[in-house]
Amino acid sequence: MFQLGKTIVSEDIIEKDFVCNLSACKGACCIEGDAGAPLDKDEAKILEDIYPKVKPFLRQEGIDAITSQGTSVTTPFGDLETPLINGADCAYVIFDEKNTALCGIEEAYNQGEISWKKPVSCHLYPIRVKDYSEFSAVNYEKWDICDDACTLGKELQVPVYKFVKEALIRKFGEDWYAGLEKAAKTM
Repeated sequence: MFQLGKTIVSEDIIEKDFVCNLSACKGACCIEGDAGAPLDKDEAKILEDIYPKVKPFLRQEGIDAITSQGTSVTTPFGDLETPLINGADCAYVIFDEKNTALCGIEEAYNQGEISWKKPVSCHLYPIRVKDYSEFSAVNYEKWDICDDACTLGKELQVPVYKFVKEALIRKFGEDWYAGLEKAAKTM
């Protein structure tokens, strides 16, 4: 671990390799697990505001889940996240012709309907950020469903932090990312 500004960063994001391999995993991170995508308060408000433009891109099951639970949900621990369909798929998940899970929010963005790509926690994956009062912890989340992404990343020699460069800049800014690149060169 090392400090970069007001973040504590796991060296794994520099040392581990990763490139999403959707043809292998089929977008499992959006349909596996027992929680929705983490959101901050601003993102929950954005989802509420853009939902009418995102709704046409969603599956009926997702629309039904959002109708009953809301565009975001609060966990028993007070955290915000996307709602789930029957405790599994993210309510915003759609599937392509190859049955690969994709993001309905991102599809609305790609089609020019909205200007917000998707929750930053999704954009950052496999990096997870946990905010504390004095700092944020920036960690690599190892999940066996992403083994193919690790293999592809190793083949292509792409470290995690380079794979999620755009998302890290979105979350922390250009200067922070430049500091991360400088730290990576010294390791």
